[in-house]
Amino acid sequence: MEQSPGTPEPSEPQEKRSVTEMERRQFLKLGLAITGVFAGGTILSAASVVDKVFATQDNFSEKYPYKPHYAMVIRQDNCIDCERCKAACAKANEVPPYGYRTQILQQVDPEAADRRREFIPVLCNQCNNPACTRACPTGATYKDKQNGIVMVDKEKCIGCKTCMSACPFNARYYNEETKAVDKCNFCFDTRLTQGETTTACAAACPAKVRIFGDLSDPQSEVFQRVHNIEKSVWVLRPETGVKPNVFYTKG
Repeated sequence: MEQSPGTPEPSEPQEKRSVTEMERRQFLKLGLAITGVFAGGTILSAASVVDKVFATQDNFSEKYPYKPHYAMVIRQDNCIDCERCKAACAKANEVPPYGYRTQILQQVDPEAADRRREFIPVLCNQCNNPACTRACPTGATYKDKQNGIVMVDKEKCIGCKTCMSACPFNARYYNEETKAVDKCNFCFDTRLTQGETTTACAAACPAKVRIFGDLSDPQSEVFQRVHNIEKSVWVLRPETGVKPNVFYTKG
């Protein structure tokens, strides 16, 4: 990986180097956002989060080609692991007990004296350049041309699980009942097409961890949070080049 501004020299162990407030300010002055930060705050890379995820053309519609362009912002430090999001998702989308459309990862914060735990909600990132669609041999998994959601056509799925191996976020599972792979689709068929304006997980969260909306609308909360230069915004595994539509921030 190319060394980014503010990244420690090779002689300094990267896993022990944390982001300081001064470094955060310097990144913001350069128009950069910290990406690839995991729980404890260790720098993995630093780059403009919008350029990492979207094309760099000046034309707004080329950066956000879908209408609506669905996305989600996760306020990671607000998560308390109550799992109401998981329960709501399972109920809305008939997820079996062994399956999942969203999970909550956790780790002990190595920087905290009390060894407190941090929780990181994860789900399908609805990537702009999804590895799963390229891997699928039947076209069962595809990106919706109107809203950009990565869908699964259960009738075309042959259960080969190639898409599961290709996904860098481990966001898919095999449904034994339907004999097809299943994953998050932002509750498109169970809520969005039924008149609801948000996902089941976002609606159920008591701490407003998950913010769902249209990234092609500059007035939407997801757009304003993703483009807020006063706060760090990052995506998971930016080095894969899949260009996620799920963003993480704190506060």
